[in-house]
Amino acid sequence: MSHNNINRRDFLGFIGCCTCGLIIPSCTSVPITERKQLKILPESYINNQAYQMYERVKKSKNIKISDDKKTLSEIKEIGNRIEESVSAYFDSINEKDPTFNFRWEYILIDNDKIKNAWCLPGGKIAVYTGILKVTENKHGLAAVMGHEIAHAVAKHSIERASRSLLLNVGTTAADIFSGGKISQTSRATGIDVAGMLRTFGIDNPFGRKQESEADYLGLIFSSLAGFDIRESVKIWERMKKANKGREIPEWMSTHPSSTRRIESLQNWIPEIIITYPPIKKNS
Repeated sequence: MSHNNINRRDFLGFIGCCTCGLIIPSCTSVPITERKQLKILPESYINNQAYQMYERVKKSKNIKISDDKKTLSEIKEIGNRIEESVSAYFDSINEKDPTFNFRWEYILIDNDKIKNAWCLPGGKIAVYTGILKVTENKHGLAAVMGHEIAHAVAKHSIERASRSLLLNVGTTAADIFSGGKISQTSRATGIDVAGMLRTFGIDNPFGRKQESEADYLGLIFSSLAGFDIRESVKIWERMKKANKGREIPEWMSTHPSSTRRIESLQNWIPEIIITYPPIKKNS
């Protein structure tokens, strides 16, 4: 009963002051979309963790790095074009380049079963050979890479890590005020109730918001680099066909459904082609 003797209003004020102390100096905006986001953890810390993880991936015995130098060269060429275009664009509008501290690097992972690519914070990129069957050409590959680079440019990993940190504080406070009922229910049922609530009530919709933002920014970056962004629609049509009957309901996923993605891309493409044409880079 000891924690119940704490004045509830005082405790709420204490938690509020702690969290606001974290939030107020840490609210920033995503480049271009200007969506407000929370960034508590230092970018340098997240990037350093990402670099270490990337090195472990490259040295892992369970991951085979492809020796296809021609494809890797194409990946690097596409990546370099997008890198330079992103920097040139922000320079052209007199804004700080969000990639100024990135240490770009690219690897090709030999795994035909995985249709994926990713970009860790700080510009550490991996492409799986399986996605090449879906991208089919350099414009398709640029669309995928533009999307992954957009996650890093928008600092989505830092945002998610910061949000998770804050949620842990909130969950602890909620458990105290419920007299430990959240913990008791989890123990009795063997189910992580707080985890489920977080996954389906907060993280997944939040994840979809980030994914849609990366789709949008990825189109912009690919367009600035001179690629045909209309290929992105064809990629998702091919992905939808490949996943037919196996796509989980959107409400259970951190990603928008293929159908929703295609609709959004089709809506964005005409405006982006006009507003963000290929940018001329300073020589």
